[in-house]
Amino acid sequence: MKTPVIIAICLGAAATLGLAFTFELPIPDTVQRGFRGTGMVQVYNPRIIATNASLNQAPPAQDAQDPSGQKSSEVYENVKVLGDLDSNEFLRLMAAITEWVSPEQGCAYCHVEEGLASDKLYTKVVARRMLQMTQHINNDWNTHVGQTGVTCYTCHRGNPVPKNIWFIDPKQDRVGMGGKAGQNAASTKVALTSLPNDPFTRYLMNAEEIRVTGPTALPTGNRHSIKQAEGTFGLMTHLSQSLGVNCTYCHNSRAFNEWDGGPPQRVTAWYGIRMARDLNNEYLTPLGSTYPTQRLGPSGDAPKANCTTCHQGAFKPLYGAQMLKDYKGLGGHPLVKSAALTSQ
Repeated sequence: MKTPVIIAICLGAAATLGLAFTFELPIPDTVQRGFRGTGMVQVYNPRIIATNASLNQAPPAQDAQDPSGQKSSEVYENVKVLGDLDSNEFLRLMAAITEWVSPEQGCAYCHVEEGLASDKLYTKVVARRMLQMTQHINNDWNTHVGQTGVTCYTCHRGNPVPKNIWFIDPKQDRVGMGGKAGQNAASTKVALTSLPNDPFTRYLMNAEEIRVTGPTALPTGNRHSIKQAEGTFGLMTHLSQSLGVNCTYCHNSRAFNEWDGGPPQRVTAWYGIRMARDLNNEYLTPLGSTYPTQRLGPSGDAPKANCTTCHQGAFKPLYGAQMLKDYKGLGGHPLVKSAALTSQ
């Protein structure tokens, strides 16, 4: 076979192989979310949707129990958060939490055999604070979680430690002109892009301004730089990946920075970012002194939450399964609202 023919065959094979990996299979579905011609379209891959659906199945509720007529604090010792809950409902909730958080370890993950009231294990101290945090979310962050709310299962999914947590990255020394300045290295935190790879410390812990375009034209006081825009895009990429959606789920494609005419999900996301800051600063970071060293991050900080912690690829955690309605002790109920305030 002549050399030109061999070259042509190789080029043809390479082109065919390239085309095979250019298009995503199966063919994605599209959902129109705005006026035709505006680009307000969500693109979904059925294969990814099927995978996420299997990961976002809510477990069945524990069987309902008849009220005992006694508060749990009157029956059990050292009940600091759920003391106003009926004692039978208290046991039902404990059984559910064991299923959600430590199905293999059982009750011994938080309790010692010599006395369930003991606070000897750090896991029990952390769990108590997590109960307070869950009540806080359901009682005070309806602007983000609505009436669906959250339970321990929303984050844990059968794992003692949620799979999707984050730590502060150790600071990198900048060496000459080769310093990466926290970016230009593929990171799963920002969907393997070269964007700044720590949007969490900047926006979900600190309150850096999230902005791309300035309100005025240069040089009349606009201090919003390209580097700041890259940081914002890093956070937005994380949001998109966490919820399994593209940009127009929250933004109007005519003008991404404008609120007028945008989807209502942008407001929900706005509150969600602030909720994450609240939880990280008021509940999760302060637990650093409670955890053993092996549970801390490389910078010595406690594990913290981001959007993936709850959403895990679904636009609503567990695709909106309303687990909270079966567990009033976790918040969103007048009984718990008063109890949560007195337990702080």
